[in-house]
Amino acid sequence: MTNPGISGQALLRAREEGRSALVGYLPVGYPSLEGSLDAFRAICEPGDGPGVDLVEIGMPYSDPMMDGPVIQRAGTSALARGVRTRDIFRAVEAVAATGAVPVSMTYWNIVDRYGVDAFARDFANAGGAGLVTPDLTPDEAHDWLVASEEHGLDRIFLVSPSSTNERIVATAQASRGWVYATAVMGVTGARQQTSSQAPELVSRMRSLVPDTLVGVGLGVSNGDQAAEVGSFADAVIVGSALVKTLIAAEDAGNPSDLSALRAVTRDLAEGVRRR
Repeated sequence: MTNPGISGQALLRAREEGRSALVGYLPVGYPSLEGSLDAFRAICEPGDGPGVDLVEIGMPYSDPMMDGPVIQRAGTSALARGVRTRDIFRAVEAVAATGAVPVSMTYWNIVDRYGVDAFARDFANAGGAGLVTPDLTPDEAHDWLVASEEHGLDRIFLVSPSSTNERIVATAQASRGWVYATAVMGVTGARQQTSSQAPELVSRMRSLVPDTLVGVGLGVSNGDQAAEVGSFADAVIVGSALVKTLIAAEDAGNPSDLSALRAVTRDLAEGVRRR
């Protein structure tokens, strides 16, 4: 992968600072559309410290096969409250306005139904950098490869511990920006310990495709874990730990309270900055 794209440049800037980048995931539309926009801004600018470098904007989906229970709950609620595909472009604009880099994690059927070229066009026009496509493999991505080239968007494909060496090489070659390495098998969710498979997977990727930028996701929930993963990955991806704070605030009857979200973000941001 020779082209770091827009999102990869953010990882390279973090590397120049002697750290890994922090990628924060939140779903658009939860706890409400406006509430999610406020949440996106909060993780970009949490106050009293740095925030995320990239925002992974999740598009809720009716059959979230790779999402853990926390993200499923938030996504299901967002769908019930009327979130629409076009709302993702408002989220992209809100993130871009803070100076953070917006990418989207989306199941491919959403893009396909919208129209691949039309989605790429509208996403790029809103200021988006690229897509993470967990259920789309490079060998099935012809339309996306064409549209992403046409509109200058990054293609962030996934690899896992079960990926063969051949699959890793092919995925890295098809990607632009960086490659998303899932550190554990199965659905997403915060964990008490990070996966022991993650360093091995990243090492294998770098031995096969040395110039590949690698982000590691699935399981990071605090600054200590972010520091651990950041010691070997170019980016640390956090989702469920952030979404949990929004769910807790809503359950407490104050969905607009983003204080816990800001505190977790600051802890994670400090974690990736530890030497």
